[in-house]
This record gives sequence, structure tokens and C-alpha cells, in this order.
Amino acid sequence: MNSDMTVAADDIESRADTRQQKLAFNKLQKRLRRHVGNAIVDYNMIEDGDKIMVCLSGGKDSFAMLDVLLGLQKTAPISFEIVAVNMDQKQPGFPEHVLPAYLESIGVPFHIIEKDTYSVVKSIVPEGRTTCALCSRLRRGTLYAYAEEVGATKIALGHHRDDMIETLFLNMFYGGKLKSMPPKLLSDDKRNIIIRPLAYCKEKDLEAYAEYREFPIIPCNLCGSQENLQRKVIKKMLADWECQYPGRNEAIFSAIKNVAPSQLADGALFDFQSLMLGDRSAPRPVSRFDDADAFSPTLSTAPASMSPTSANTTSATTASTTTISKSTTSDTAIVEGANTGVSKEIGAGVQIIEAKNI
Repeated sequence: MNSDMTVAADDIESRADTRQQKLAFNKLQKRLRRHVGNAIVDYNMIEDGDKIMVCLSGGKDSFAMLDVLLGLQKTAPISFEIVAVNMDQKQPGFPEHVLPAYLESIGVPFHIIEKDTYSVVKSIVPEGRTTCALCSRLRRGTLYAYAEEVGATKIALGHHRDDMIETLFLNMFYGGKLKSMPPKLLSDDKRNIIIRPLAYCKEKDLEAYAEYREFPIIPCNLCGSQENLQRKVIKKMLADWECQYPGRNEAIFSAIKNVAPSQLADGALFDFQSLMLGDRSAPRPVSRFDDADAFSPTLSTAPASMSPTSANTTSATTASTTTISKSTTSDTAIVEGANTGVSKEIGAGVQIIEAKNI
């Protein structure tokens, strides 16, 4: 009797866990579809009649990208075609049967490009040096040419939000350039358009999605075994930042989308040399910003001869004139002048939020 009750309890608990897992997966799938859909709309990645060549490497990101795009294809208000392409670079031990078997099982048209770039990379790059740069250039050139052969109008790559953030810092720290991976790119020869539908997706979400969907992941032995890649250093740095300051990566990605060329120093993006003064013939408008006192709390010291009642009245008046409050979420102090309508934020620097005459 007791054993039957134990079995029944275990069965109920197992079914409850299964329901929770399904619920978590549904939320994850909706989130990824929403992010991919928003990226497609924001950058006009896919248009009616497009033929999308989805580059499938065998990693979690490209598997997830293909899966999400296939789902969106069924419900999208436009019609577009999907063809999967994998490049067999002849790496030793590469399981070349895995991808064809998977793509056949889900009914997706595909092409396998066989090109021995592995031998080329190993013959050129010295032992111990990273192979990523040369490998990606060779692979990119082959895929660009093949896209034209199959009539693809867009080439979809599986780079996600974290890849874009890491590339930003890689270029800054090691290349001296402020650039990342764009969500959409026109090739230099203007013959191909590259899209990154996963631009808004987090890597941890893609990892969880791939694990739940049980994709047949193929590890990259060419570069995955290199432990001292610069990208790994950047990845660890960003992970430490995110752990110490939650939301840091989200803020960095927002910065990638909100660039102010006039606040940087690139003369090719902003014409600093042609800056000229405006018309000074008219009288300069009077501004509260001209008065430094407008940004300081009004302080008053009661004379020794002042009665306690008068001192209390003066203090109340001062308190109503100026209010000092502190944000509960940061070390920022907000100073508000009730009679001047001026707000000031004091943090890493000083930023004027609003100023007006009341």
C-alpha cells in the first residue's frame, strides 16, 4: 500500500515538473520569437519574396536561428523562402552525416558546400596563433559566392546580442576602432546583404533553447580548442561586469543602438571643421543657468537673537523653497529648486535634466 502511494506521489511530482518545464520553454520560445521578430522589423531584414540562405554551422546559435525562422515563416504576413547551407571545411573528425540527417528529418531544403579551408588555415597560421580571422574570411567569401549561385537575396548569420557586445570591445581593445557587428550589412561589393536575426537575443536564452530542443550540436575543433582567444578574455570581462553590476550588458547594447557622432571624435562621421558660431546680434536670453545659486540648496542661519518661533518659521520656509532628495536606486542626488523649476543630477558627472521659469 505504502509503495503504491509512493509511486503515485512520484508520478504526480514528475508530471508537475514536466508542466513547469513546458511552461518555461513556451515563455523562452515566445521571448526568442519576439526578439527575432522585432529585429527583423526594426532593420527590415526580411521582405516579401526573399530567399533567405540560413548559414548552419552546427552550433547552438545557428540551429536556434533556423528553428525560430521556420516558426516565423508559418505565421509571417509575408512570404519568404528558407534554404539551409552548411560549409564542410574538412576538419578532422567532422561528423558530416549529422546535419544532412537533421535537415532531412525536418524537411528543410539544404546544400552542403565542401571546401578544405582547414588545411589552408593550418598551413598559413603559426601554431598557437588564433585561426578565427583567416577562417572566417575564407568561409565568408565562399558563402557570398554560393548565395549568388542559389539565388539567395539575404544571408542569415547566427550572431547574437552578446557576440555584438564582445566584438565592440574586441575592436576597441585590440583594433583601436569603435565598431561592432551590425544587424544588417551590405557587402563591400554590394552583391550580398547579410542579416543577423538573433541580434536582440541573449546567449543564455539560446543555450537553454538548444538544450531543450536537443539539437545535434557539432563542436568546432578548429577554433573551439584554442583557450587563449581574445574573445574569451572579453567574454570573461563582460561576465564579471554583469555579475558585479547587473544590467551592464543591456546598457552597453543600448549604447550600440544610440550613437551620438557629434560627441565622439571621428571627423568622417561629423563635420567638426565647419562648426561656426550662430547669430549673436540679438540680446542673449536670460537663463537660470547663468546663476550658480540656482543649483545650490538655499541655506539660512538664524541670528542668535531670533526667537525659537521665528527660527522654526524660517526653517519651514527654506524647506519649502528647496528640497533635497536621494534616489533609492543609486547614489544620485536630486536637487530641485521649487521656485526656479531647475533639476540637477549629480553622479559621475553633472547633467542638467530640465530648466524652466515658473
